[in-house]
Amino acid sequence: MDTVKSPAEQRVLLENVAWATYESLLSGRGENRVPRFTYDQGMLEIMSPSSEHESVGYYIGLLVALFAEETGTDVYGVGSTTFRRTDVQRGFEPDACFYVRNEERIRGKSRIDLDVDPPPDLVIEVNITNPSLNKLPIYAQMGVSEVWRYDGEELSFLTLNNGEYSGIESSMVLPSITARSASDLVEKSKSLRLTSWLREVRKVVRENSNY
Repeated sequence: MDTVKSPAEQRVLLENVAWATYESLLSGRGENRVPRFTYDQGMLEIMSPSSEHESVGYYIGLLVALFAEETGTDVYGVGSTTFRRTDVQRGFEPDACFYVRNEERIRGKSRIDLDVDPPPDLVIEVNITNPSLNKLPIYAQMGVSEVWRYDGEELSFLTLNNGEYSGIESSMVLPSITARSASDLVEKSKSLRLTSWLREVRKVVRENSNY
């Protein structure tokens, strides 16, 4: 068992964990979203985020919502919903996630079942400390088309091609947003008051949008 502790996140990685045990932990936690579980074919990461971690995820989620509003793009956020597939023995809980291309298929659903429903189009992952489990292969097998990852310093965009993720400068699922501008706005969220930050985001969108 490996344990990584920091003011930002606490992570525990367990090996040789049965799928039934993973499902039992999910069931026992109930509707709580903490701790968050990631399961990868016998490996189980248990992560408890701090207020810093949650704040970054919150602002990135707001960023998505504002860009969507300003560009007239319909998105549907499902937060840190648990996504899992028994057939591949994998499951994850993002810091936030959104349906964009498949927004109509998911809007209003009380439960999402990846056996019949599509995966989220966009997953937000905050890793202020080095993660103990690489989640990209899990997202890839689930078919998540885009991942935004924040490493404590900058936000990067990744897109899925032929089963692997590669970095991109501009989002493929949300128009008129670049990794550089998004990263700058996340950094500004740490010093600006919320109302000032919201105005800054709208300004950036309008300056860089053809909508």
